[in-house]
Amino acid sequence: MSDDGSGGHYYWCTRHHRVETDADVCPARHVLGPYASAADADNALQTVRERNDAWDAEDARWAGEGR
Repeated sequence: MSDDGSGGHYYWCTRHHRVETDADVCPARHVLGPYASAADADNALQTVRERNDAWDAEDARWAGEGR
């Protein structure tokens, strides 16, 4: 699937492990997004990991851990 710049949305489907568009998107419970580009959707799981790591670090900081 290519990012044709059509202005549509792209999603990462956790069920099919692929990028989907507005035209073929699975139910919301199976997707991450929307993303502005196919590349962003393709990197969705990495983005989730990075955000979770940052939030875990912030939670630890608030709890006074790691001092």
